[in-house]
Amino acid sequence: MACTVTRQRLPVFPAGLDPEVVVLSDGAGGEAVLWPALGFNCIRWTSVWQGKSLNLVHQDPDLMAGSPPTRSGNPILFPFPNRIRGGAFQWAGRPFKLPLNGDHGTSAIHGFACRNPWQVIATGAGAEEAFVTAEYHGFRDQPETQFLWPADHILRVTCRLRAGRLAFEAQVINPDTRDLPFGLGYHPYFSAVWHDSLKDSLLQIRVPATSAWELEHCLPTGIISPLPPGRSLQQWKDVPGLQLDDVLTGLPGGHLDTHGLSECGALRHANGGPTLTVKADPIFQHVVVFTPGDRASVCIEPYTCVTDAPHMRGRGLPDGLLELQPSGSFRAVMAWEIT
Repeated sequence: MACTVTRQRLPVFPAGLDPEVVVLSDGAGGEAVLWPALGFNCIRWTSVWQGKSLNLVHQDPDLMAGSPPTRSGNPILFPFPNRIRGGAFQWAGRPFKLPLNGDHGTSAIHGFACRNPWQVIATGAGAEEAFVTAEYHGFRDQPETQFLWPADHILRVTCRLRAGRLAFEAQVINPDTRDLPFGLGYHPYFSAVWHDSLKDSLLQIRVPATSAWELEHCLPTGIISPLPPGRSLQQWKDVPGLQLDDVLTGLPGGHLDTHGLSECGALRHANGGPTLTVKADPIFQHVVVFTPGDRASVCIEPYTCVTDAPHMRGRGLPDGLLELQPSGSFRAVMAWEIT
C-alpha cells in the first residue's frame, strides 16, 4: 500500500485547542499523529516489527484533559531547550526576562514553540513516504515574545514517515534585522512497553556520550566531567531502577549513517526484541536522559545547546548556542528508527 496523509478531528480535546491532527501512514501498518495546535507535537508513533504493531510514543493519560504539552509525545523545544536560570539573561547588552514557568517559578523552561499552535504549510505522500510541514513564527504567532527574545524567529519542521523510520527536518530562519541566538531540542517520551508481548522483556538504554555536565537543581554549574563507569550509558543498561535527569555531552559523532546522522542514544527490549535508535546531525552535541518517575516512559533528548546556554556563554563555556545573522538559515535533522 502507498503512504497516505489524512486530517482527523480528535473526539476529545482540551478546551481552546483546535482538535485537528495530521495522520501520516507508512503503508505498512504504522502511523504518526501530529497535532499542530499542540506545538506540532507528535503524540503517537506506531511501527510494525515482525508482525507486531509497536506503540513507541508515550501519551500522558491526562493530555486530553489539559495536561501540559511538555509531558507527552515529542515536544519541540525552541528557541531554547530546557531551563534558563531565573528566566533572566542579557544578549548584546540588552536584558531579557522570561516567564518563570519551571521549577516552581524559579526558571524558564523549554522555549515558546511547544506551547503554541503551528500552521501546516504542506503535506504529501508517495509510494514510500508521507510528510507534513508546519511552521512556528515567533513574533507573529506570539506577539508578546518580541519583548522576551533578542530577535524574531521562524521554525519550520517537516515530519517524514517511512516504514520503520520517523524523521524531523528542522529549518530555522532569522526574519529580523538583529542576530538571532537560539537552541533547538526535542523531548521525546518513548513508551516503556511497546507491545503486550514485550512487557516481560527488560527495556534497556544506551547513550554513547562520554561526559556529563555537573548539575545543581537541574542547572549546570559549568563543570564538565568524564562519566565514571557507574554513570556511563555507553553499554546497555536496564532501565528499571534507573533515576536519570542528566545532561550528557561528548557524543562521538564520527559514525554517520547514509543520511549523515549519528546515534544520540537507543532503547531496546532485551533478548532479541526490537531496538529504537535516536539519530541526529552532529550539531546535536548534548543529550538529556530523563526517566520520569510518574510516567511509564523514557526520554532521550537531543539538544544543539546545553541547558542554561545564555549563562554558559557569558562564562566562556562550550554552550552550543547558535546564532543566525539577519536572513540567515539553519537546517538540522533528528530521526527515530526501529530495527
